[in-house]
Amino acid sequence: MPKPNEAYLQELLEAVNNSPFLKHLFMRLESISLDNATVLLVISECHLQPFQIVHGGVLATLIDTATFWASFLRIPENAGLVNIDLKLNYLKTASNGILNANGHCIKAGRTLSYAEATVKNENGELMAHGTSTLLILPGKGIRLKSRKFLDGEHHLTDELIL
Repeated sequence: MPKPNEAYLQELLEAVNNSPFLKHLFMRLESISLDNATVLLVISECHLQPFQIVHGGVLATLIDTATFWASFLRIPENAGLVNIDLKLNYLKTASNGILNANGHCIKAGRTLSYAEATVKNENGELMAHGTSTLLILPGKGIRLKSRKFLDGEHHLTDELIL
């Protein structure tokens, strides 16, 4: 497996954290490494449903985001990902504080990746757990100034570059 380029990772964190969707939800991709990602969310009033607890869709989004980024460094530089199956269990409610989603890529293939994530509150209590199947999309990669991998490899084949 090619080694991720640290400069690329820094550019990626900046690009992701400045994207409209993450900013809209007050989420932040805190870290990304091979097979792992951490996403943080400070609970705000906009995350609460009428019963004053975090909406399940917020927890699902955290799991979706953490599994996506945990799988991202296993795919070619020119490829993207899309979630094709998301399963989760809600285990505890939250009304305030910080939620921490930790994603882990369990299996990375040429076409599909499989990942899991946990969401915990700031006290380390498990709020939700989920799994995700992600489809690799050749030609849909994020273009940044730096190369994704240090050795110039694209993980699968150079033929995928458009």
